[in-house]
Amino acid sequence: MGKMEINKKATLSIIFAMITFGTVGFIAPKTGLKAIDLVFIRCIFASVFLFFVWYTTGIYKKEIYHKKDILLSSFSGVLLVLNWVFLFKSFENLSVTISISIYYLAPVILFLIGSLIYKEKITLIPLIGVLISFIGSILLSGLNSDFNLKTLFSSGVVWAFLAAIFYGFLMIVNKGITKTSSYFTTLVQTTLGFLLLIPFVKFNSFLNLHIENWTFIIIIGFVHTGIIYALFFGNIRFLPAKTIAVLTFLDPAVAIVLDTLITGFKPTLLQIIGIILTFSGIALIMLINSNKNKTQNSNEKIAN
Repeated sequence: MGKMEINKKATLSIIFAMITFGTVGFIAPKTGLKAIDLVFIRCIFASVFLFFVWYTTGIYKKEIYHKKDILLSSFSGVLLVLNWVFLFKSFENLSVTISISIYYLAPVILFLIGSLIYKEKITLIPLIGVLISFIGSILLSGLNSDFNLKTLFSSGVVWAFLAAIFYGFLMIVNKGITKTSSYFTTLVQTTLGFLLLIPFVKFNSFLNLHIENWTFIIIIGFVHTGIIYALFFGNIRFLPAKTIAVLTFLDPAVAIVLDTLITGFKPTLLQIIGIILTFSGIALIMLINSNKNKTQNSNEKIAN
């Protein structure tokens, strides 16, 4: 298979993966589970599937068990659990459109944290992107004269922000993992995830689930976190960083379209402006980062 065919196949695979990721906010409520319980069962299904792929494809035979990478994978497993729990928590209290829009501030947070850690000077254009994104997120959150802390926490905005923050930290930690494969890294993360959540899971919540609930649980576990992860990890290395940065926006785009068509969500004028500003700023930063790293092979270890 030629390079052009490989790139086309990889592009189609990533497009399919991003579109599927965009539906998770609508599948989650149909599972009948709260955030912690859902992340717990998601981690179990994902671990089983990823281990199956990792083992049956023979990747395990080429695996390099590097001590530093395993430690970083374990630490990122904690960040992954917090990221997922807060994201699903935001879906419980906030519209998918607003939740996803705020959640996608992660690249901005990653950029800011990375600049501090690596002591990189923030130039004017990225700084404008950061300011635009945060102004947009403020408009998205729907703050008004009646704003108070109780309203803020009950709205789900805080959970979406926390999910974005932990996603940003997760990406930074994952950048330090260089020897082990993406499959093994994620397998460590999801396995540690369900082990960490055992003390917090309400196991009684699984007793009253219907077949429909279990169907959606299996979809999130095997499809969103298993099959789609395999497609994502298996093809992302064939595409340049700029292409990945652009295709990533299919995820929130699908979520927003579905939120409008399925749930009938109608954002206010200020929220529409907020969505435009948020994603404009994010796009600016992502494209600048991808240009800066265009000679590197993009191989992120995790997705939504």
